[in-house]
Amino acid sequence: MFDGPDHRTAWARWPPPLAYCVPAHYDRSSVSDILELLRLAKQREASDLHLVMGSPPMARIDGALQVLDEYGMMLSEDIQAALMKMTTADQQAEFATNLELDFGMALEDVGRLRCNAARQRGEISFAIRLLPAEIPTVDGLELPEVYKDLAMKQHGLVIASGPTGSGKSTSLATMINHINHNRTSHVVTIEDPIEYTHTNFKSAITQRQLGTDTLSFATALKHVLRQDPDVILVGEMRDLETASAALTVAETGHLVLTTGHATGAPEAIDRVVGLFPPAQRYLAQIRLAATLIAVLGQTLVPRAGGKGRIAAVEIMLGTSAVKNLVREGKIHQLHNVIRTSSKLGMVTMDQSLARLYVQGLIDAATLLAFCQNTEEVEEIAGTRLGYLR
Repeated sequence: MFDGPDHRTAWARWPPPLAYCVPAHYDRSSVSDILELLRLAKQREASDLHLVMGSPPMARIDGALQVLDEYGMMLSEDIQAALMKMTTADQQAEFATNLELDFGMALEDVGRLRCNAARQRGEISFAIRLLPAEIPTVDGLELPEVYKDLAMKQHGLVIASGPTGSGKSTSLATMINHINHNRTSHVVTIEDPIEYTHTNFKSAITQRQLGTDTLSFATALKHVLRQDPDVILVGEMRDLETASAALTVAETGHLVLTTGHATGAPEAIDRVVGLFPPAQRYLAQIRLAATLIAVLGQTLVPRAGGKGRIAAVEIMLGTSAVKNLVREGKIHQLHNVIRTSSKLGMVTMDQSLARLYVQGLIDAATLLAFCQNTEEVEEIAGTRLGYLR
């Protein structure tokens, strides 16, 4: 990958709006650079690497950003050269036109990467997510057993929700991995970009990437039924067209796995409904209620001892009570149903955090920092947290 044409020549192919020229004197090997940086980030078990002009490289380790002191301030030329070495001419042209670029790639000794280039204050910033070399398992990530149960469902909709960096796509990859090793299915994934590459085991897995294999989530979903799928993974329900198409696929008797950016399970439902115009929201609620299997709201929190992170998971299952509230648009009542349905396997985020604390997996400070209802958490955990305020 790094033995291609000299980056000065390649950069000249960029369209005029961003036709930066790497200065003639630029022959540093600093971005020996990007590969060296990525190897260091991997060695330190970082999840992300950030390159911004005027700042040293920063890596997110155990959820916190840390400066890589071995390197000085990043120059504009450093980041430009790094981007040139990691992208194709078509991707460079796309970035020049759209000022944004998402792409995935794999590097020897580093593994798969999910990358984003953007503009900030007229310069390029670069964020790189380092993905595990192997697809994690549900047990390996210490996720609840419900992830395995949901992966074996034959039809319906499962939404994994959470903020950016909460492990949603990794969790869905573990579910696809579980399907692959435990049932015979044709799985079609539609991703932006592909993060984990699956090798067929019991299932046949077709992986499609936006930009190279299909134009959009919605376009791929319109044609996916002709590919004889059993399971469809949709990277994200980010717009009306995608949400409607995903519901249609779920309505036709397929298992659909997708993600959403929301802080909790009820909020994820509200966000999906909110993608539809007001005149269509009641019908959207009916369609959601008919297809919903579960919403898994998750966030990553620091482990006790400060080494690594673990997922706290809110579980909302598509019971009759949940479906009725979704159908009627009474989203604000869903939290109480989750809170009082532990015998059915539902768990609020606070309950999940409290259980992690009781198991010794997180400490009291983390429990207090991430919980919403201190009194409820104290009751479950059997301890007082007020002294930590």
